[in-house]
Amino acid sequence: MKRQIWRLAALVVICGLALQLFFALRVAAMVLVDPQSSAFQRSEAWRLLVEQHTISWSQDWVPRARLGTNIQRAVIASEDAGFTEHSGVEWDAIEQAWERNQRAEARFEAGRSKAVKIRGGSTITQQLAKNLLLSGERTALRKAQELAITMMLEAFLSKERILEIYLNNVEWGEGVFGAQAAARHYFRTDALQLSATQAARLAVMLPAPKRFEKRANSGYVAGRAQTIVARMGAVELP
Repeated sequence: MKRQIWRLAALVVICGLALQLFFALRVAAMVLVDPQSSAFQRSEAWRLLVEQHTISWSQDWVPRARLGTNIQRAVIASEDAGFTEHSGVEWDAIEQAWERNQRAEARFEAGRSKAVKIRGGSTITQQLAKNLLLSGERTALRKAQELAITMMLEAFLSKERILEIYLNNVEWGEGVFGAQAAARHYFRTDALQLSATQAARLAVMLPAPKRFEKRANSGYVAGRAQTIVARMGAVELP
């Protein structure tokens, strides 16, 4: 019986190591090969096919040099101000997000709030790890795998490459992926030609693109965009 348990444990360890090797090889290949799709994009394509029986899709890979600095600065200012300094994870931000969520949950349970607003503390690298290679489920095991892939991304890829892949794959609305597609969809221009305000308005959408695409001209988006524009000048690009 003990021997069977040890064999099973060894098999689990071997499978786990094989999975990590698979992810590591996928990430290493991204040094030279542009990923054509992400796990999140494939799941979205399937959802659209099932729900709408059609796939309305817009994505156009653009090299980082042709994305322009405005969208890069705006996204960093909005999503991850310490992008060039951290090693993939900002533990202080995660702790602060956890504390905010605990307070929000307490207010909800006390009847002082109608809903619990969950906030994350994920860096750009973590968001890329999650969307590129993992499913959308929220489990401790998936979170641990996200952290492992985050470390792989930081180990194999430069900050420039991480940002390039992120900006070309992140969702900006239903069926809209990447900064070039977003610039064309919302402003009828190329990402390279985005003004600081236009880039900031796109950056505001990233936490909830499907929600904000329906309110792209709302007062919140405009106000938040101005805050991001004010921060963009201090952003250090990789």
